[in-house]
Amino acid sequence: MNIFNKVALQGLKKNRTRTLVTIIGVILSAAMITAVATFGISLLNYMANGAAHKYGNWHVEFLDVPSSFVQERTHDEGVANAATFENIGYAKLNGGKNPKKPYFFIAGFNKKAFDTLPINLILGRLPKNSSEIVVSGSVTAKGGVKISVDDTLSFAVGSRMNGNKNLGQHDPYTSGGEILVPQDKKTYTVVGICQRPSFEESSSPGYTLITKADSQYKGDSFSLFISLKNPRGVHAYASNTVKNYTYAFNNNVLRFMGLSDDKIFNTLLYSVGGIVVFIIMIGSIFLIYNAFNISLNERTHQFGILSSVGATEKQLRNSVLFEGLCISAVGIPIGVIVGICSIGLVLSVVAQNFGNILYDNVPLTLTVSAPAIVIAAVVSMVTILISAYIPARKAASTPVMECIRQTNEVKVEAKAVKISKFAQRIYGLEGTLALKNFKRNKKRYRSIVLSLVLSVVLFISASAFVTYLKQTSKRVVESTTYDIGLATKDMEDSEMLKLYDKLKTAHGVYKSSYQTIMKYSCAAKASDLSDYYWEYAGSHSPDETVNLPMKIQFLDNSTYLNIIKDLDLHAEEYTGKNAKMIAVATMEGHSNQGKESEQFVHMFKSSSMNFTIAPQINGKPKMEQGQNVSIKFVETVPPDTLPILGNSRAKNPFFFRMMAPYSLKEKFETDDTHVAIKGLTFRSKNSTQSVAEMKTMIQGDGVTANYNLYNMCKVLDDNRNMIFIANVFAYTFIIMISLIAVANVFNTISTNIKLRRRELAMLRSVGMSERDFQKMMNFECAFYGMKALLFGLPTAILSSWLIYKGMVRGGANDIHFVLPWGSIGISVFSVFLVVFITMLYAISKIKKENIIDALRDDMS
Repeated sequence: MNIFNKVALQGLKKNRTRTLVTIIGVILSAAMITAVATFGISLLNYMANGAAHKYGNWHVEFLDVPSSFVQERTHDEGVANAATFENIGYAKLNGGKNPKKPYFFIAGFNKKAFDTLPINLILGRLPKNSSEIVVSGSVTAKGGVKISVDDTLSFAVGSRMNGNKNLGQHDPYTSGGEILVPQDKKTYTVVGICQRPSFEESSSPGYTLITKADSQYKGDSFSLFISLKNPRGVHAYASNTVKNYTYAFNNNVLRFMGLSDDKIFNTLLYSVGGIVVFIIMIGSIFLIYNAFNISLNERTHQFGILSSVGATEKQLRNSVLFEGLCISAVGIPIGVIVGICSIGLVLSVVAQNFGNILYDNVPLTLTVSAPAIVIAAVVSMVTILISAYIPARKAASTPVMECIRQTNEVKVEAKAVKISKFAQRIYGLEGTLALKNFKRNKKRYRSIVLSLVLSVVLFISASAFVTYLKQTSKRVVESTTYDIGLATKDMEDSEMLKLYDKLKTAHGVYKSSYQTIMKYSCAAKASDLSDYYWEYAGSHSPDETVNLPMKIQFLDNSTYLNIIKDLDLHAEEYTGKNAKMIAVATMEGHSNQGKESEQFVHMFKSSSMNFTIAPQINGKPKMEQGQNVSIKFVETVPPDTLPILGNSRAKNPFFFRMMAPYSLKEKFETDDTHVAIKGLTFRSKNSTQSVAEMKTMIQGDGVTANYNLYNMCKVLDDNRNMIFIANVFAYTFIIMISLIAVANVFNTISTNIKLRRRELAMLRSVGMSERDFQKMMNFECAFYGMKALLFGLPTAILSSWLIYKGMVRGGANDIHFVLPWGSIGISVFSVFLVVFITMLYAISKIKKENIIDALRDDMS
């Protein structure tokens, strides 16, 4: 070990407090980088396992390959698992409504195929022999052909041919460009209905029917699914072994390994991680750079002496870098261990919440990746070396005489530190001295302020983000008037009402309703619309006719009559063939944007009016089918529509909905009427149990129409779980960054006070009392805190506003901007607390020193 390295080690030992704080900063930095990397790997592994469970545990599929190819690939060294099914052939789908899918495709599964390729049953069971079959539910939902359990299907099975080319599921249907060549006649009994298999592409020409593999199968066409030991080689493996066969990748799984062709997802995946690591590096560099910079300020005189006896710039620079390596050798290993342990603890806390939102049958576990740990350690090392190199280069290039005399420490003119007489009267002598010291040492204190600003901005921004998430969840709770909803557009009314009678008997259901929403247009005179409307819409002609989009909500008679009763209206006037209609027509006032619904203003001047309404076709009214109606505008909140409609106010500031009894639905129905959505709603004491029972009822009823069953309570639980997860990670991240900031502040203030020991001793020697001395230091603390808050609070408020705007653009339209006053108060208190405690610690050390010894000290 050369003399320069020995001097560096002596400096670390001599200044143990600063060395310890710097090591703590390195530990925090390495821990955060390791935690981010480990969490990213763990989450991606969880998502990949969940996708494999949902879409199949395979990486690449080879379509229409012979048995010889299957045998070769099965014995490949890099293959972890191989599964196949028989491509039995195609059959004509009679009566299908989808011209792009005119066939059935029959696949023969063996046990390994059933284990590898998930089949999600809607009804029935899996086939037990080669004469039983499971039918994809999309045959009915998309193809328009109703098939039920216990049906018998008989058809001629053959191959799709285009000249001499045999076509498969990867080849889309081309009308007139192919023929079906029958080869065998098959008869199957339907034993189950399943969701569309994940291996069936949307462009595939045949709806998949799954049977059990037949030992007597004479064909030589298979679909092969390969899972590799090293998935990163999947693209090379496929291209090297493909020969003349077609292949496809399981991008649903590969995208979470960063191996798919989805460039947008890959960019998002790596950019998010890069941004987080960059923020951590910036915070860490503030601390570590400042520690080395202060160390060099202490050793400036020492560097001058070494340079005067022949030390080169390179030797001095390497001495500082050696100091950084020594700190890294201690801090990085500890930081890596702390990072892994801390993220393991966090994952154990949020694992159940992830399961409730995403895959409840796939555990979220800690995944430690050696490459990720190495990268985290390297990034931490680079952070430290950058932090050490910048001040080392500056110190090594400083002229020898400046180092010895230390004339480069403060270079300011008298006018730069001049204090106005008014300020002197306010602050007094102690405050004036503190302010002058603050002004003449701006560079030295800038990192303190920046560290505090960074901490304040991150803490308040994270709090604002969580606040907006909570607002979104609260809006869902407030606006949802049902616990369970079944939404459909394809189901016939008779079938829907028959199902309604069954579902409302489910255990826990105590209130139920059904409804249909139709899109209509209302022709209104310009003079009938309120000034609020025209304030938004702009100039108009008094004779102008405005076509306003509206919706008619047909409610079951019982629910409708309850609304009429609650409004104290006469039922006989609002029911019957020529009944008056009730409607709600409101809009947001310019001064009330983002407020609650009772502060919305009316669109029309009068509370009762006559209109002509017509069905809306492709966004335009069909006035030849118009009807005259008498509408009374009421002060009520209409029952919620079903989720498929989304938020109708997301693109339109107007809310115009007419309510009518279901018995009048036929009066407004025409051949061109567009049903936006219809369905059933239920209130339940135990929605989870009720939904499970309803699913059984629907399956038992053999419903084949396309529908969605919503458990709104589960949606709310998912929102709460997301907020909890966001809380845990946001505040964990903020706490770690704040600890780095606190360490930086402590290191800088305490060392700067030590560097000023001669100056402070001189003030005490000329008669400054302990009380006045403490008062001066308190002023310095106040200046630190005020400057940090002066920059930090406006930046944090701007950041909170940008987060709000981002969430609004992302679809959260029911939230309003709020200042997180609680977090602002905590930030203000914490900033002053940290500064004052650090200052008290440093001053207590100075007060214990002898004034004469401090005055004699030449900082050598």
